[in-house]
Amino acid sequence: MKARMTNPAYVLPGALKGIGTLFQAIGESGLSQEMTELVGLRASQVNGCSACVHGHVLNLRKAGVTEERIAAVAAWREAPCFGDAERAALQLTESVTRLADRSHESVPDTLWDEVADHFDERELAALILTISVTNMFNRINTTIKEPAGTTWG
Repeated sequence: MKARMTNPAYVLPGALKGIGTLFQAIGESGLSQEMTELVGLRASQVNGCSACVHGHVLNLRKAGVTEERIAAVAAWREAPCFGDAERAALQLTESVTRLADRSHESVPDTLWDEVADHFDERELAALILTISVTNMFNRINTTIKEPAGTTWG
């Protein structure tokens, strides 16, 4: 399988520079790499982005996350291997990602309060940006049919 075109972030070098700046800021926030990869994986699963699912799984493995935890992300509500902070972040990920599916406000105050109990403002900012950037890449990759196994950088 071949993508329809080169990833737009590479076609427009200014976009790649901006994305790199976002990733750098996220990395400097104090939010763990494992958390960013977990929420990135979940958003990518919801959006059906095979390229990003593949990438997040590889990154989680490289970070030493167990296969059990990686496999359980799709069923995180029923999986005993996630703590309260991870559950709050994964719920936030689904709420932000499933905007079109909502019949109520996208992030209810109760969810916001729960997430805010586990993360400081810098980590919250990084969490929101991670979810948002992942959703952007999911939309790009599914549009251009980026195949799973593609590597970037």
